[in-house]
Amino acid sequence: MRSKHWPRAIILVDMNAFFAAIEQRDHPEWRGRPVAVTNGRTGTCIITSSYEARARGIKTGMRLKEGRERCPGLIQCPARPGRYAEVSTAIMSALQDVTPDMEVFSVDEAFLDVTRCQQLLGPPEQIARLAKRKVFEVSGLLCSAGVSGDKTTAKYAAKLNKPDGLTVIPPWEAKARLRDVPVTDLCGINRGIGAFLAARGVFTCGDMERLPIGVLAQRFGNPGRRIWYMAHGADPEPLHLDVPPPKSIGHGKVMPPNTRDAEVIHTYLLHMSEKVAARLRRHTMVAQQFVIGLRARDGWLGARAQSALPTHDGQIIMALCAEVIATHWQGQGVHQVQVTARDPRPDRGQRELFGGTDTRREATNTAMDAVNNRYGEFTLAPARLLNRSSMPNVIAPAWKPFGHRQTIQDATADKSR
Repeated sequence: MRSKHWPRAIILVDMNAFFAAIEQRDHPEWRGRPVAVTNGRTGTCIITSSYEARARGIKTGMRLKEGRERCPGLIQCPARPGRYAEVSTAIMSALQDVTPDMEVFSVDEAFLDVTRCQQLLGPPEQIARLAKRKVFEVSGLLCSAGVSGDKTTAKYAAKLNKPDGLTVIPPWEAKARLRDVPVTDLCGINRGIGAFLAARGVFTCGDMERLPIGVLAQRFGNPGRRIWYMAHGADPEPLHLDVPPPKSIGHGKVMPPNTRDAEVIHTYLLHMSEKVAARLRRHTMVAQQFVIGLRARDGWLGARAQSALPTHDGQIIMALCAEVIATHWQGQGVHQVQVTARDPRPDRGQRELFGGTDTRREATNTAMDAVNNRYGEFTLAPARLLNRSSMPNVIAPAWKPFGHRQTIQDATADKSR
């Protein structure tokens, strides 16, 4: 008998312990053993871990010391963001062979809208098996998949049977399947929203029947309306196929606790300024408004700063950092820096009309970018950055394999280890 055609079919592909799985694949001697990935060799916080480690109580965010107490045989593995980005890019490219209607949700997750593929590729469950096979062919890694008629239910389904699972919740069964599920188990319902719902007697998705949609709409607007539909297994949210223009471009880095050395702080700020500038140039953008901050025990110190003209030059951004810190930092201990361009916009190439372009600096930046794009980030850099932090880059939650969110590009340095 022919399978029923779904009016809407969404697949969520979710990699299993992605970073740790890559390390176990690249290091066959680690397969079947507990592995913990940390941010650099000196990192003390566990970013993620293999399923073997999780079975022994190892959790994301746990300190390495505690992890080794729980699991004496735990293998520490420094993160290799470039390698993870490389594998993710290959996976996302392969999934686009299944359908072009794809939203890269994170470095290890992607939504596929296969509604229009059913006549060609078969029922949604069959397409999900094809997607899982494509992932394995290009990466050698296993993934889990959730299949339903909307994004939220598909994401919930994907986490039900891990690792290497496939869970199908047809759209006509979604409301009933979610009835006894806590609302906070759904993606996007955080503690704050959960507390708001709990105060109104909504603890499970089924409880949402008793709460008028207008109550959520009045408090949260359109996102509130979406939450109401999510609990009914009918999330109307479409896939976002394109990366929207950036509202900001920023980079930050954690410092040693209670840092008071001005030279160290300035080196970290220069590091972040050059990263922001290089990323602006990579995407042919400039900015004029910047937020510069240091994080102390009692909160953030810093301010907004404005350059005379739109720029993508690290020296100009660093000069703004120096001005802000001279005004707002009084020598207290800090443990994090952040530099963010708040108004990135396309570079129209008209800055020279106002006499603000330093052609020698432009030529230097162009040459430096060419070398760094080929041989790795900061192969060429200001001499002061020889003393920059040894902690590696991390993949931000908003990372994408294309566009301005492609914050990790090169895997050369990672492969050399």
